[in-house]
Amino acid sequence: MLSGQCPDRSIADEETLRREISAWEKERNEKSEKITWRFTNADARVKLKRLYPS
Repeated sequence: MLSGQCPDRSIADEETLRREISAWEKERNEKSEKITWRFTNADARVKLKRLYPS
């Protein structure tokens, strides 16, 4: 999620990175964005059958 927010630049130091992540996280939490799942539980069970033993 975060990598799509600033793909064309690098961040100089760890402190700047922490501040920018914190600001991004705060803004995202305030928006209460919904997650759009790409498949249903049933699809996941078929696709990941070995992880969902019956």
